[in-house]
Amino acid sequence: MYLRPVLSIPLTDLPSDFRARALHWGSAFPYCAYFEPNGLDYPAGAFNRILAVAAEASITPSTLTELRDWLRFAPATTPVCGFVTYDVKNEVEALTSNNFAELDWPHLHFFLPQTWLQWRADCVEIHGNTTGVLGAILAASVPSPTSARVPALHPRMPKQEYLKAVAAIREDILNGEVYELNLCQEFYAEQAQLHPVSVFLQLNEASPTPFAGFYRWHDHYLLCASPERFLAHHPPVLISQPIKGTIRRGATPAEDDQQRLTLLHDEKERAENLMIVDLVRNDLARVAKTGTVRVPELFGLYPFRHVWQMISTVEAELQPEADLVDVLRATFPMGSMTGAPKIRAMQLIEHYEYSRRGLYSGSIGYVWPTGEFEFNVVIRSLQYRADTGYLSFQVGSAITYDSVPEREYEECLLKAQAMLEVLGITGV
Repeated sequence: MYLRPVLSIPLTDLPSDFRARALHWGSAFPYCAYFEPNGLDYPAGAFNRILAVAAEASITPSTLTELRDWLRFAPATTPVCGFVTYDVKNEVEALTSNNFAELDWPHLHFFLPQTWLQWRADCVEIHGNTTGVLGAILAASVPSPTSARVPALHPRMPKQEYLKAVAAIREDILNGEVYELNLCQEFYAEQAQLHPVSVFLQLNEASPTPFAGFYRWHDHYLLCASPERFLAHHPPVLISQPIKGTIRRGATPAEDDQQRLTLLHDEKERAENLMIVDLVRNDLARVAKTGTVRVPELFGLYPFRHVWQMISTVEAELQPEADLVDVLRATFPMGSMTGAPKIRAMQLIEHYEYSRRGLYSGSIGYVWPTGEFEFNVVIRSLQYRADTGYLSFQVGSAITYDSVPEREYEECLLKAQAMLEVLGITGV
């Protein structure tokens, strides 16, 4: 599809746990990116299943401006993988990030893999430096799943403070500051001990999603079970699929269908979704050919393991002279994680939240030499520092004037369900 494979192995010749073995092998590298679609059917497709690794430090971009120059000189035979943190907003707009931050990711990071694997329908392709790779993967051991050791999980923002913040945001909305604001909160543990790959595989088992990913940057790990696409570029079409609207799955088929209908007809959830769709349409119009922005699906309902989600699709034809950096400057951060209007929402987010978002509300993805790219929204994710034992996840919900503070808090915990389950924690 993209490049001629260096080595192709039929899936029938590989053990059933080959993916797990490959990820355990890849996680030993200081730069490791793995993208997992979990075999889910999703409008416009999901992630490609790709594992990319690099052992050597190389010159990597640290700003969007540097990223543009760096991509121009990237080899025409290799995809690049990377992430963009929420704090890149400060480069896009005149904003700051001064809240507490323990995870300390770089603002953005992209790398050229020395070896990368791509899964096809009937084979696995190994590209780049292939010497000894297959043998090393097959020799990799897959340890038995073990429980993560998490001494205690704490809210960075106490529940009562969260409820007060929701009430204050409702007043901001009444005063015309914003129409909607995505308020997030962090839960964290110190001196935690876990095996990142094992926990990631357990998280994918508990909550399979189309835009899941594992990322290692030195001692920092992202274990992501995201259901949300931020951006995809399948030339000339640019696609964004914001999620706004969440409800718990039903325990029986009848109850599940009733939950779906409840979400479909929930005026608050539809209003949230429509406001963000309008924001995304406006963002894409900044880099789109005139008259090409459209909404092929509004208020689509899609089932996941624990929740129904309301997902809309916005498409446009990208201007021929626009590149990835132009698109990021026009659209980042994603409106589903900010609110509207976006700049004022981000200013208020900095005021109300206690933790710097960092990679949460950012994106991981890959860029092909052809100009195609795919990026997710980093939500439903654990972040872990192996050097300090700091473990963190953040969850949030969209606040509108119709929001009930207790219900918004319950929605946050619903979104955290799979992560709490994997960590063996029954409540927070």
